[in-house]
Amino acid sequence: MTVDLEGPEPLYEQIAAILGARIADGTYAPRRRVPSEAAICDEFNVSRPTARAALQLLIQRGLIITVRGKGSFVVERASGGDDDPGEE
Repeated sequence: MTVDLEGPEPLYEQIAAILGARIADGTYAPRRRVPSEAAICDEFNVSRPTARAALQLLIQRGLIITVRGKGSFVVERASGGDDDPGEE
């Protein structure tokens, strides 16, 4: 997937959609790091604020978390039921 510079969608939304698709297809595994702002800037040829906005959108969607000093990581999704199997 590539970003459409001429399209109506903001670049950060397009980048977030691409990164979200990579999370969904397993390219970025749960509990593993996603690309840094600098890496996103390089890959998509965008400014740092655009890369930061894309990551913020993924945080808002609950797909990633950011750990200060370590980076951004894919959130581990709960599988199956909503109760802990150890609870009665």
